[in-house]
Amino acid sequence: MPLLAQRSTKFPNFFCNFAACYTYNVFARSNNSLNVCGGNTINVPQLATPFAIVVPNSMPRVLITGGAGFLGSHLCEKFLHEGYTVVCMDNFITGSPENIAHLFGNAKFQCIQHDVTEYIYVAGELDYILHFASPASPIDYLKVPIQTLKVGSLGTHKALGLAKAKNARFLLASTSEVYGDPLVHPQEESYWGNVNPIGIRGVYDEAKRFAEAITMAYQRYHGLETRIVRIFNTYGPRMRINDGRAIPAFMSQALSGEPLTVFGDGSQTRSVCYVDDLVEGIYRLLLSNEREPVNIGNPDEISMLQLAQEILALTGSASPIVFRELPEDDPKIRQPNIDKARRVLGWEPRVQRKEGLLKTMEYFKVAMGK
Repeated sequence: MPLLAQRSTKFPNFFCNFAACYTYNVFARSNNSLNVCGGNTINVPQLATPFAIVVPNSMPRVLITGGAGFLGSHLCEKFLHEGYTVVCMDNFITGSPENIAHLFGNAKFQCIQHDVTEYIYVAGELDYILHFASPASPIDYLKVPIQTLKVGSLGTHKALGLAKAKNARFLLASTSEVYGDPLVHPQEESYWGNVNPIGIRGVYDEAKRFAEAITMAYQRYHGLETRIVRIFNTYGPRMRINDGRAIPAFMSQALSGEPLTVFGDGSQTRSVCYVDDLVEGIYRLLLSNEREPVNIGNPDEISMLQLAQEILALTGSASPIVFRELPEDDPKIRQPNIDKARRVLGWEPRVQRKEGLLKTMEYFKVAMGK
C-alpha cells in the first residue's frame, strides 16, 4: 500500500504519514490543520498536494503493537536502523505520539491508531509481528484493569490471528510478573511462579500468563513461529514522568526537590535493565530459533532504598526519603536468571546502571524543563 506523506509548515522536517487501513485512518485533515494520532494538531499548507512514498516490497516488514509506548518506540527505532519497514500500531491509552514523532519523516515508517482488541487489518505482507500493546505500570493497569485483561487476551488472540494469516513470525512481550512474588531466586524460565490470580495485580499478571499460554497453543496447534520474551524491569528515555514505577518516580521527585517515596522499608529488590540492552536482547530473540520463553533483564539486583539513594547522589538532590505502606502483592524480590539468554542468544546487558541512570536523568531534565 502506498504511504502518503505531507510536509508540515510548522515543522519543515516533520512528515505526517497517512495510512488508509480498513475502515479507519491514522490521521484526519481538517481545513488548514492536521490531526495527528491522538488529537495533536499541526499546521499544513491549505491546498498542498500530498505526495506518495512507495515502500519497496523487498524490505522485511514488521508490525509493532504498542509501538508508541516506552519500549515500543525504541523497538521502532531499532528495526528502522536495521533496514526494516515498520508499522507501528497504538491506541494511545498509555503510549504517546511524541515518542514516535521523530520517525514520521522516515519513508519506511507507518503509524496506525487502532485498538488491537478489535479486528486487526494491515494491508500487504508482514514478516514479523511484535505484540507489545498493554499497560505495563501498576498505576496504569490498576486504572484500566478491564482493558489490561482484554489486551492480554483478546489483543493477543487478534495479533496471533494476524500472524497466522500473514505467515509472520510472532513475538510476545511477556513479563517477569508471570513469576509473581517468587519463591525461587533468581527466577529462571522453568519456574511456574507464585501469583495471586484475584489480587489487584492479577489483571496484569494473569493477562500475560494467558498470553503466553495462547501463544504456545498457536505454536503447537497451528505450527506458527512464535517467540516469548519475559521482560524484567527496564528504564531509560521516554518513560513517562508520572509512570508510577520506581525510577521515573525517584528521578522526577529528586529533580523537583520533592521527597522520594519508598514503599515498605525499601528492602524489596529489583533488577533494572537499560532500554538499549533490552531492545538488543529482544531483537536477537526474534531472529533466533528459540521457541520457548527467555528472560531478558539485568541480573544486577538492588534494593529500592539503595536505588533511591543512588538517584539522589546522581542528581545532587537534597530531597529526603519518606516511607509509605507497601502496596498489596508487591513482589519482595526480583532477579532474572539470564543463563539461557547468554547461551542461546549470546546476549547479556552492557550498560552499567550509573551510565544508564545518567542518560535517563538527562532525558527527564529536558522533559521536565529543568
